[in-house]
Amino acid sequence: MSDLTERQKTILMLVVRDYIEAAQPVSSKGLVKRYHLDLSSATVRNELSTLDELGYLRQPHTSAGRVPTEEGYRFFVGQMMHQAELPEAVQHTITHQFYQARPDVDQWMTLAASILAHQSQGVSVVTAPHAEQTLFKHVELISTQGRQILMVMVMVGGEVSQQILTLAEPVSQERLSQTTTRLNRLLAGQSLEAISALPPRSDALDQDILTLIIQDMRRATESVSGNIYTDGLTNVLAEPEFAESDEARRALRLFEERSTLQDLLARTTTNSMIGGLQVLIGSEGGWEELRQCSMVLARYGVPGLATGMLGVLGPMRMSYAKTIPTVRFVAGLLSDLVNDTIAGE
Repeated sequence: MSDLTERQKTILMLVVRDYIEAAQPVSSKGLVKRYHLDLSSATVRNELSTLDELGYLRQPHTSAGRVPTEEGYRFFVGQMMHQAELPEAVQHTITHQFYQARPDVDQWMTLAASILAHQSQGVSVVTAPHAEQTLFKHVELISTQGRQILMVMVMVGGEVSQQILTLAEPVSQERLSQTTTRLNRLLAGQSLEAISALPPRSDALDQDILTLIIQDMRRATESVSGNIYTDGLTNVLAEPEFAESDEARRALRLFEERSTLQDLLARTTTNSMIGGLQVLIGSEGGWEELRQCSMVLARYGVPGLATGMLGVLGPMRMSYAKTIPTVRFVAGLLSDLVNDTIAGE
């Protein structure tokens, strides 16, 4: 698109800001009055017409003011992407909330989703940190009843799997403990590839448990992401775009269909850098259900160890100036927590 003059840039930024706040088409007369512009209404009207022709604005009705197009929102985001900052008082409050919480991944994820939804007034989504490479940490075998035992396996990064096993014959807790001691000593810190390459174990119970460990680690490796946490659906349902449009409300169903949501997150964040921010506006993400929406997404974690993602979905009219720095700040906090708890191990 054509380069804009400084005056056109200023007017376009004001139109987008005004529309985000009021959800009403913006007129030249309203801009001059509200922002005390040293321009006539006729001059502003001509600039609005030019911005319309260039594809940054559109006029819903002949007699109405202008509203931003996808390109208009992209210009707005591009201009303020690295300028928007979260007020220090808000940063301190959010940081305090995290460090007051128990050192528990589930609680951190729930808190992150709640904070993002509250600050942005959008729908938040957060995935638990997921190991980029599945590494064994330890296994426990607990005798329960008869031939049944409980196997609990923990991987580096905090992922836990547990299952009830039925053995061919009853085994004492003492023997189970001996098996876990041997396997934990042998497998600690090993990758799936390294464990799979080990020679068969001479002890039949050791070999059976080792086979199950390999199966569990393979499932963890193939998993797209950790658990998904969402919050704030009621926020966007109150917005005019979602209250009046069945099409927009269909976008929210993505957050109720976990497999579809996982696919969306995997596609949009696969190649993103930790700490990097993505803003997908309208059709930019390639999802028909989201063409009336925007998403602000970021990855967090420790490269090569464990990562997750978080973000906010809302109407294209979302408050980018508030949402972008909030997503960026919470992603940084979660990266610090992953580094302190997981990398510190």
